[in-house]
This record gives sequence, structure tokens and C-alpha cells, in this order.
Amino acid sequence: MLGGSVGGLYKRFRPPAAPPSAELYSYPTLTGKYILKKAVIVGILTKGVILMRKARIFLVLLGLCWLSGQGMVLHAQEQDDDENGDSGYPEGVPIGSDWDEYVSDLYSRGDQTLIISPGVNFPIIFLNNGKKIPHQIDPPVGGVLSLAYTYFFGAHYFLGGGVAFYFDHTLGQNTVFLIPIGLRTGWQFVFHRFEFPLDISGGVVFHRYLNYSYTGFFLKAGASAYFRFNPDWSFGLCADWNWFPQRPDEERKNIDANMVGLTLSARYHF
Repeated sequence: MLGGSVGGLYKRFRPPAAPPSAELYSYPTLTGKYILKKAVIVGILTKGVILMRKARIFLVLLGLCWLSGQGMVLHAQEQDDDENGDSGYPEGVPIGSDWDEYVSDLYSRGDQTLIISPGVNFPIIFLNNGKKIPHQIDPPVGGVLSLAYTYFFGAHYFLGGGVAFYFDHTLGQNTVFLIPIGLRTGWQFVFHRFEFPLDISGGVVFHRYLNYSYTGFFLKAGASAYFRFNPDWSFGLCADWNWFPQRPDEERKNIDANMVGLTLSARYHF
């Protein structure tokens, strides 16, 4: 009886339990989901970083392998070339400079040259109506400077023109001037880097001595030897024979002057 009363009083006067708070139910739930999502994201990022590092290492190793393989291939090819004496180029094609091997067909239609030639001239034979006469040139050597142009129609044949300036001193301490202007043509032989043009020229020549002047014609035949120094320049020595006739009004004064020229020449190719 007493127990029941006490129990009833306890139940009657016991403070009611506090109502469940929304925070106690919702906060733990939201926190768990957030932590789970964060853990998943962190895991994915970590795996991604690890995979990227592995991929980077793999690519570096792959690149090193490729480079080493290329080096081995090149080294093996060089050894094969050294052993077999094969450069890998077709036979007859020069390696390095084009001027190591020089062939005659290097010249083709349209190739041109400019030639400048300083030198000396020597009076050889002067004739008066077929009779040899003294040339009255002292000292028996003069100077010459010539400029010529050449156009090639093929590997050997050429056509061009030129102008020259001759001067010679006489016994009377005077000077004779000759200025020939004419056309020239010829044929060139080539042996490796050596070139041997043969040419003949003809045209008009202007004579000048004191107050005397005369305009006539001339003929010249020459031979040269050049060394092709590079694609643009060749240098050589030229020798030529010159015939300068004078035919004034009085036949008894006819003169045939024969002179030899010797020049150093520089030839520009373009």
C-alpha cells in the first residue's frame, strides 16, 4: 500500500522529461554527412595527385628511354657509315661544300661574269706597209686596264663585250693612248676548279697622241687561266695579242701595231 502510494507520488510529482531537442537529432546527422562527403572528396583528390605523380614519373622515364634509343640508333648508323664508307647520299652528290667537286656543267645559260684586269702591254712588231719599223716606244712596256662582261649560253660558249685603256710612253717623252671598245666571244674549258677561256674580240679603237687623234678598228685574241676561288669569285692570269692598224689618208703612213698584253684578272660571277 505504501509502496504503491510512494510509487504513485513519484510518478505524480516526478518532473516531466525534457522534450527532445531538434538539435540533438538534426546536428549529429548533418555533421556525419558532411564528414563523409569531405572524406570522400579528400580521398579522390589524394588518389588523383598520386596518379598524376605516377603518370609524370612514367612520362619522364618514357622520354629518357626514347632519347637513349635515338642516340643508340645514330651511333649505330655512324658506325655503319664508317665501316661501309657510305655517307647515305646518292653517288656523285658532294657533301659539305659544293666546291669540293667542280664539274664543267656548273655553267648554264644565263650565267654572267664581270672581269677587271690590270696589267702591262709590250709593243712587239710595228709594220709600215708590210715593212718592220722601230716602234719608238721607250721604255718598251706600257700599262693597261680593262673591264669585260660575259654572258654564257651554256656550259662553255660565251658572248660579251669589253673596254680597255692602254698607255705607252715614247722616245719624245710623250704618251700614246689607245681605248678599244668591242664585242668578245669565246669558248671555256673547265678542269675541276680551273677554268681556261679562249676568246677573240673586235671593235672600234680610239688613238690619241698629242693633238693627233684617229679612230680605227682592232682585233684581239686571248687565253686565260682562272682558279675558281668560291661561287662568286675566280682569279687568274690573261695573255692576249692585239692588232691596232692605222689607215690614214696617205697610204705611205699605214701602220700595223702589234702588241701583247699580260694582265692579272679578277672575275665576279652572278
